[in-house]
Amino acid sequence: MKKITLSSGFSFDYTNIMMDGGVVQQDIEESFERIANAVKASERVRRSGVVDGHLSKDGEPEAVLFPQLPYIEEGNINSPAVLHRLEALGKHAQAEIDAVVSFGIGGSYLGGKVLFDVHCGEFWNSMSAEERNQYPRLYFSGNNVDGDRTEALIDQLCREAQAKGGNYKVMLIVISKSGSTIEPMSNFMVVEQGLREAGIDYEVIAVTDPHEGEKETLLHGLAVEKNWPIFSVPDGVGGRFSVFTEVGLIIGAVTGFAIREFLDGAKSMDEACQTGIVTENPALMNALLKYIAAEKYGRNIEIMMPYGDNLKSLSEWYVQLLAESLGKEQKDGSRYGRTPVVAVGTTDMHAQTQEHQEGRYNKIVSFVRIAKGKSDLGVPHIYDTYSKLAAFSGLPLHTIMNTALEANAEALTSDNRFNCTVELPQLNAFHLGEIMFMYCWAIFYEGQLAGVDAFNQPGVEVYKKLLGPKLAAHKEDK
Repeated sequence: MKKITLSSGFSFDYTNIMMDGGVVQQDIEESFERIANAVKASERVRRSGVVDGHLSKDGEPEAVLFPQLPYIEEGNINSPAVLHRLEALGKHAQAEIDAVVSFGIGGSYLGGKVLFDVHCGEFWNSMSAEERNQYPRLYFSGNNVDGDRTEALIDQLCREAQAKGGNYKVMLIVISKSGSTIEPMSNFMVVEQGLREAGIDYEVIAVTDPHEGEKETLLHGLAVEKNWPIFSVPDGVGGRFSVFTEVGLIIGAVTGFAIREFLDGAKSMDEACQTGIVTENPALMNALLKYIAAEKYGRNIEIMMPYGDNLKSLSEWYVQLLAESLGKEQKDGSRYGRTPVVAVGTTDMHAQTQEHQEGRYNKIVSFVRIAKGKSDLGVPHIYDTYSKLAAFSGLPLHTIMNTALEANAEALTSDNRFNCTVELPQLNAFHLGEIMFMYCWAIFYEGQLAGVDAFNQPGVEVYKKLLGPKLAAHKEDK
C-alpha cells in the first residue's frame, strides 16, 4: 500500500495510481529536478510571497499570500483583530438577524458554500431558531443571473417576514472585489429593492477591496457613502483560495461555524506540506502523480468524487480551483490543463461510473472518504423475508456508503483505471481545513511542475471584455 498518513489521521492513499500499468517509481525519479524546483518555489513563496513570472491582470508584479492564511498573527491577513471582528459579527447575527443573503460568484460563493454545507447541512433553513442556536437562516444569491430564482428568493423572505409578524431583519452580504461584478451586484440591487418595496428591515455588509483613495473600488466607495460595515477581499489571494479569508469565513461567522478550528486544520496541513520529501508531503505527491498521469499516461480528466451529500460543494469548489489555476499556456508556449468533473458518491455511481469504468482511459478518479460518520443510523430488519433486502439490513448507512466506495475503487483498479483516496477521520471544521488547504498546495505544486502561473486567469478576461459592450447594446435597443 502506498499511503501518506498524518498524525491527525488524515491520509492520502495513492496505491491505485502506482499500480501495475500505472505510474512507476522511474516516473517519479525522472521528475526529481522538477520536484526540487517546485519545493524551492514553495519555500520562496512562503518567505516572500514571490512566484516567478506571476503578474496581476494589469501586468504588475503581485504577491501570492495564501500560505500565510492559516496563521492568526499580527501583520497577517488573518490577524487577531480580523478574527475578533468576524466573531463579533457572528454574535450580532445570532442576536439580531433572521435571515442572511450572501451575494457572490466564483470563489466568493463556492468556498462559503462548502462551510455552510458541512456545518449547516441541507435542512438548516427549515430548522427552528432554537435548533439553529439562534443563528439566522442563510441563502446564497448572485452566483447566477437567473431572474426566476431571485424573484423566488424575495418571495421567500417576504413569507418569512409575514410569518414572524414583525421585528424581522435581513442581512445582505455583498461580496465583490471590484463592486462591478455583474452577477452579485445585479442580484443585490434587485433583492435590496424587493425588501424596500416589501417594507422589510435590512442591513448591508460589504466584502470588497479594502483600499481607499485612488485605488478605492466602486463597492468600497458605495459602502463608505452608505455607512455599511466593510470586510476585506485581500490583496494577494485569488478568489479560489479565499475561503480562508474574510470572503469565506464571513459565512462561517454568521452560522456559528468553528472558524478557528478550520484554520487550525489548514495550519496542520501547511506544516505537513513544508517537507521536500515527496513521500511525506501529501500535496506534493498529489500534484506529482496527477501531473505525471496527465502528461505521460493521458489521464487528463479528474473526477472529484467525495462520498457524502454535504460534500458535493467541496467537489464544486475544487473544480474552480483546478480549472482556473491550471488550464493555461505553459512557459514554452504549449498548453496544459486537466478537466475537472463534479461527482458525489454514491449518487454518481448510478450516473457516471459506467463511463469511468468502460470509457476512454483518460480519467483519474479522486475519492474523498469520511471514516466515521456523524450518524449511526442503520437499516432496520423489517423486510428480512426478502433476501436481497436482508443482505444489507442491520448495516449502518455510512458503512454501506464507504463499502460502495471501496467496491468502486477496486472495480476501477481491476481495469487499470487510475484512482486515489483522501480519507478524513471525521467531517468537522479541523479536517475540512486540512483537506481544502492540501488541495491549495497541490495546485501550487502542480502549477510549478507544469510550468504555468497558477494564480492568474487571463482566459476569464476574454469574455468579460465582450460582455460589457453586448450589454450596452441591449440598453441602446430599449
